[in-house]
Amino acid sequence: MIKIFNNSTELTSAFCDKLLNLSSNKDKVFISLSGGSTPKMIFKALAENYKNKIDWKKIYLFWGDERCVPPDDEQSNFGMTKELLLNHINIPTENIHRIKGEEKPEQEAVRYSKEILDVVPIKNNLPNFDLMVLGIGEDGHTASIFPDQLQLLNSKNICEVSVKSDTKQKRITLTGNVIENSDIIIFLAVGDKKSQIIKEIIEGEEKSRSKYPAANIHPVSGSLYFYMDKAAARYLTKSKIIL
Repeated sequence: MIKIFNNSTELTSAFCDKLLNLSSNKDKVFISLSGGSTPKMIFKALAENYKNKIDWKKIYLFWGDERCVPPDDEQSNFGMTKELLLNHINIPTENIHRIKGEEKPEQEAVRYSKEILDVVPIKNNLPNFDLMVLGIGEDGHTASIFPDQLQLLNSKNICEVSVKSDTKQKRITLTGNVIENSDIIIFLAVGDKKSQIIKEIIEGEEKSRSKYPAANIHPVSGSLYFYMDKAAARYLTKSKIIL
């Protein structure tokens, strides 16, 4: 389902309300978070406006990917979430399950996979997240699955080590099979810089779409949403759902 909002503020509010509704109807909510500029806005809004609305004891947080850097590094997805959200809400420490980017990547991918298996419910023989939050890179990547590493979409492992080709930086990422096994998958896209790749992913020919990891995410039995503002959706012609 494609949801197009007038601006990032409306998108942020809608996402926060969805999380509130989800947490109100379940005893435990297992979430995989994303990094990026749009989650920053969401984390700020959650900390400011939903601090006392959401029962954070129900929320179990994981990350879909992480750069192989320490948690206090400015590139750390966990570090960003901690600064903007975790430091401001009453969430039990044991509910926070971060990827340890400071550890050896290959070993950490194995350790984090085990942690996920120990905590997250299993469905279809795979971890079953209630909510999977994803971004879309300008190159069409999602999580840390890049266009030159499409094999990670079909990996039998829970986590893998990926490498960003231009910087050679190692990252740890959930694999496609785990992402697709989630109950709700939400792609977030804000701004004009994402508009061309959004059009190619959603409306492009199948042959052209296949090269983009984000275009290859198809839920096994869950729901797939694209939350975007008008700037990101500016080139869409076939899908016009304005909320």
